[in-house]
Amino acid sequence: MIKSILAGLMISVGCVSFLSVDNKIAGTFLFSLGLYTIIILKFDLFTGKVGYLSTNRTLDYLKYLGKVWLGNLIGCTIGSAAVAATRLTISTSALVGVKYADSLPSLLILGVFCGMLMFIAVEGYKRTTNPLIVVLPVMGFILCGFEHCIADMFYFAFNFFKNGVTAAGLGDTLLRLAVITVGNLIGGCLVCFASINIQKEA
Repeated sequence: MIKSILAGLMISVGCVSFLSVDNKIAGTFLFSLGLYTIIILKFDLFTGKVGYLSTNRTLDYLKYLGKVWLGNLIGCTIGSAAVAATRLTISTSALVGVKYADSLPSLLILGVFCGMLMFIAVEGYKRTTNPLIVVLPVMGFILCGFEHCIADMFYFAFNFFKNGVTAAGLGDTLLRLAVITVGNLIGGCLVCFASINIQKEA
């Protein structure tokens, strides 16, 4: 749980870095600092672990993923509350506004593509130890507008701390997070499953 909370905090750092610069390319590059740190220090990030559900289809692993997701949520909530209490002038209103206006099928599909890229980043680094394989997928998913459930935890939570939240708003947010989470799961598992079968055929 501690490693999951720390991963959520590092994603918070990535989100703040992204929001703090005007240049999109620079912002997405800086966001990748979060994932790179998580991989190097072996913290537990849901989107970095969920793809392996296709190879570890056990109840224990599913429970583990649930704990990681919860820990990431706690870390992002702590991170967003801490940043909201500072002098920083970042805002997530426009960003979360797009997510609230989107349809659930769209969020699911965008989550699938993000899940694919996140698995590529994590597994790619395991195989190559090349930082570029971490940086490029992260930059890609942000620039394309794909949905990352853990980053979205920070954006939604920060928006709540700055603008307030209602019971209806919280329910809608949790529904959207759940849909994006399922999309990330599907995308990660698809690439993991395909990579295993390709290796077997080779």
